[in-house]
This record gives sequence, C-alpha cells and structure tokens, in this order.
Amino acid sequence: MKISLLSAVFIGSCLMAVAQDSPAPDAERKPMQLTLNQKAFLNLPEERRNEFNKHLVEADRLFRDKRVFETIDELEKASVIFQDSPELLNLRGSCSVEFRDFEKAMEAFRVAEKLSPEDASIQFNIGEILFVTKKWQSALDVFEKVVKKLTTKEQMPLSRLVEFKILLCKIKLGKNEEAEVLAEKYDFLDDSPYYYYAHAALCYKNNDLIKAEEWLAMGGRVFEDPNVISPWQDTLVEFGYIKSFYGDDVTVAK
Repeated sequence: MKISLLSAVFIGSCLMAVAQDSPAPDAERKPMQLTLNQKAFLNLPEERRNEFNKHLVEADRLFRDKRVFETIDELEKASVIFQDSPELLNLRGSCSVEFRDFEKAMEAFRVAEKLSPEDASIQFNIGEILFVTKKWQSALDVFEKVVKKLTTKEQMPLSRLVEFKILLCKIKLGKNEEAEVLAEKYDFLDDSPYYYYAHAALCYKNNDLIKAEEWLAMGGRVFEDPNVISPWQDTLVEFGYIKSFYGDDVTVAK
C-alpha cells in the first residue's frame, strides 16, 4: 500500500537568518515572528546551520528516490546538529510509513505539528495516517483544515486530492448526501481527475463495479500521465475500493 505523504525541507532557516540581518525597506514590513525552535536554530553557528540544511536537503532527495535507509542516515547526521526541526521530523515520519510503522510515524508527525502548527504538509501527513488506519472522523477533521490552506494555483492538484479524501471519509461516515454533493463540485473540464474518481467512488459505494471501472477508465484516458493518476489510484487502494497488493493489515495509530 502506497501512502501519499508530503515532505518538506528546512531550507527556510538560512533564508530567515538572511532576512533577520537585512533591514526592512519601509515601515510597513512587520517583524518576523520566530518560534522557539527557529530561534534556537538561528543561534547555531552559520557553518552548522549550513551543514544541517545540506544533510536535510540530501535526505529529502534520497527519500524522493525511495532510498529510505540512506534517507534515515542523512536524517541522523542532521539530528546530531539540530533535533527540533519540524521538517526533519516530518521526513522521519514519512520513512516510518515506508516500513508501515504507522504508530511511530504518527509520533513523529505529532511532534512536528507542535513545532510548526500551521504547516499544511505535516497536517496532511497526519490526515493520511488517520485515513489509512480507518479513523474516518479524525481524518475528515484534519483534511477539512488542510484544504482551507491550499489556496494557490500550484496547490490545486493537492487540494483536489484532499477534497476527494474528504468525500471518501463522508461515505464511510454515512454522510451520503454530502458525498453526492461533493461529487458534483467539479465537472469534466476540471484540471484534475476529481470528477472521474468522485463518480467512481459513488459507484463503488453502490456496488456498481462495472460503472465504477468505466469512470476510472475515462479518467485514465483523459489524464494519461501515470504520475497524475497514481495518488488517486492509491487513495482508492487505501480506502479499500481497489484491492491492495500488500494486504489489508495496518497498525492503528494512536
């Protein structure tokens, strides 16, 4: 089972250090509010900050290449320099998911969330763990918060995917009318597979498997890029409408 997680890199620390050293060009610029862990990071020597960011950027690259053990090695090197990085913890949690240790992953994501409460990527990952461990109401609550933060054009593909997960949570919670309304939110002109997968989900719910497969086939013809379709297909696997090659057993996160 493949989980659609997001990872983020702690490059912003160096940028914050530069911003702090540069005077504001006008009186309208508000002073940057730093968290305690950000202040602690900025108190490190510049050489150590740069070394930390180098390890974390490399860890992120390795994780995207599915080189998980090497990712963990880079995270350990970064952690020796600075532990209280939400981005580091977010990536560490993502590695735990690769080993299907959802409880350990959730622990890392929760600590990361405390350090960076407004980070949408961390909250999305928490929602994903709740989703795959079938905590539907909790997942719905998280996803409804996350989708409000995904407002830019660049975030549209992820926003649509989160809305699809919201629809699926509502199905599991018996909120069928709300799910049906959500299925009609976008039409075939939308730049995402939402329209096709939302209707396929409703057909699966109604045990109309043939029609569901037709909707998925239509979506596949319109969106030919496997990288576009993959997270939507994976979501249906996580949800249980499509059989997983890895079985159905999961460790329930607390």
